[in-house]
Amino acid sequence: MPFPTRSLIRSPGAWLALLALTLTAAPAFATLGGGVASIETDRARLEGRVQVTTLAGLTVHEITTPAGTRVREYLTPDGAVFAFTWRGPFIPDLRQLLGTYYAQYAHAVQETHPTGRRHLSIRLPGVVVESSGHMRAFSGRAWDPALVPPGFSLSNLN
Repeated sequence: MPFPTRSLIRSPGAWLALLALTLTAAPAFATLGGGVASIETDRARLEGRVQVTTLAGLTVHEITTPAGTRVREYLTPDGAVFAFTWRGPFIPDLRQLLGTYYAQYAHAVQETHPTGRRHLSIRLPGVVVESSGHMRAFSGRAWDPALVPPGFSLSNLN
């Protein structure tokens, strides 16, 4: 007896259910502008441990990797990542952490610092990235100015 796939394929409801299942099963990343639920993905990818604290009434998730790099993700009261910082012997995967902001960041780096620099400051309308350091001692921070909560001082990003 054949499997009843024909009737399933013709059903619009089945297609919608399949689409919804596919979208909810997609991997999530705690990217700039992303949500709190995706921080576990970053922790797993960085193979680190997470410590949650509060700072100026906001939630901060700090991921420490086995190599000693510390990534702090700052969340709004609504649970959106509005900024992140890093400090340690290695620069974390900025493509992952910047998410949809990465393309404009990479373009700006290529335009302003084509040979690379130890100190980098990219200021675009939708994202700011500051990075500095040298071998085994890197630090930086990134944020979306539109997502920074009112009254939050950027000097608290450390």
